[in-house]
Amino acid sequence: MSVRSAWLLPLTQTREDTRLTPVGTFAPESEMRTRDGVIAGGNPLGATGAGAMSLQIGTGRALVQGTTAQGAYPVAVDAPEVVTFTDGDPQFTRIDAVVLRVYDALFDTFGQNLARVEIIEGPRQATPTAPSMPSACLRLWDVTVPAGASAGVGGIDWTSALADRRRFTSGYGGIIPRGYGLGFSGAYDGQYRDTGTGLERWNASVNAWQAYPPAPIRPISTRQITAAPLTPTSTFVDFTAAAWPRVTFTVPPSGAIFVTVGGQVSNRSTTASTAWMTWRATGAYVEGHGALNGLSAQANRVIASRRVHRDGLTPGGQVTLIPGWNVSSSNTGSDVFITDGQLTVEPVQ
Repeated sequence: MSVRSAWLLPLTQTREDTRLTPVGTFAPESEMRTRDGVIAGGNPLGATGAGAMSLQIGTGRALVQGTTAQGAYPVAVDAPEVVTFTDGDPQFTRIDAVVLRVYDALFDTFGQNLARVEIIEGPRQATPTAPSMPSACLRLWDVTVPAGASAGVGGIDWTSALADRRRFTSGYGGIIPRGYGLGFSGAYDGQYRDTGTGLERWNASVNAWQAYPPAPIRPISTRQITAAPLTPTSTFVDFTAAAWPRVTFTVPPSGAIFVTVGGQVSNRSTTASTAWMTWRATGAYVEGHGALNGLSAQANRVIASRRVHRDGLTPGGQVTLIPGWNVSSSNTGSDVFITDGQLTVEPVQ
């Protein structure tokens, strides 16, 4: 026997069956169902061409979930199995599935108790689709069988016909390895899976997989490119986007940010002369230019930065920060500048 399953009647389960089948693997899919799938390790249940119309499935272990009442069957293939495809349809290409299937006379009408590797043929139609899976059946590979394919005319091109459909499972609390398809929901809060590029954790409160650890939210900065016109004015003026690009960001889940503005500011025309480097916010959060967020010099030269905290913003909202400047109307000298500016947003985790 090369395909073994535990917990099947009649009482023929051997000690070897028990040792080889993955009885301890149990990743929940719901209250009473187990996530079926292949047990990782090497290349379990891999596929290689074995002839013009034949495919060999290698050794490996898996869990095959039946109906909720049936439960999950631990299965082991301890020697390679060869399956042979019927000739292609005269008119249509079809897609067949190579599966690991469990027959249980207590729950089906086939009158036998065994596990086997077999082929389920796809429908013959103009647009080929893979066949639906019956109960207690785990899809391993899809095989495209061209119209008219047979051993006499070259058979199946195994370099292009195979589509890997193995999905993987793990023990309770384990990380589910990457396999075919990531479009499945987690079964419980805190479940982990491997995407092939990193880990994801199931967040039951939002019904979504989320990167773990969460990707760090990095500061966003923009630098002043050209100086302000320095025309005396009694109001604050936005830098043009060409002179100093804006900063647009998404409000983090905390609804809080730090904003830092820094650079060189000078206006020493008179003892009352002032110059300002500042910013304003528009979009999901609004704040104007002014003393609450600006950097200023009065009858002096300043090289400095100012960092302020803002909270209560709407998470997920889009906000744009626009740098600004102001030079008092008393400006009559040459030692006036607003330059080397940098504006930085730091989202609070």
